[in-house]
Amino acid sequence: MRIGQILLCAAALFLVGCSRHNNLLLGRVESPVGANTVVVTDCYRTSVPGPERVAATAYHYMPCRDADVWIRGEELTVNGTSYGHLNPGDGVLVDHGVVSIERKPER
Repeated sequence: MRIGQILLCAAALFLVGCSRHNNLLLGRVESPVGANTVVVTDCYRTSVPGPERVAATAYHYMPCRDADVWIRGEELTVNGTSYGHLNPGDGVLVDHGVVSIERKPER
């Protein structure tokens, strides 16, 4: 009986902690921010705040204390460092503090 309860609790935690937008087990959060998708790793939180639109073309997303993402117009800034121009649909990865931009191919 005790083992069954432990397995049931573990399964419930797994289902609650894992989704496309917040994977607690892998420490990965993902969210659309304006016209872009931002993924942050090393973020182990049960509840993650969503991105906020602070102006017509400005977005702020801070799912964790060490990932402060701003998209102003088409300019990306992470933790106070500018990473240049983003095109609509580009993906942003903040992986343990290292920022990568996945460019969407133009058609």
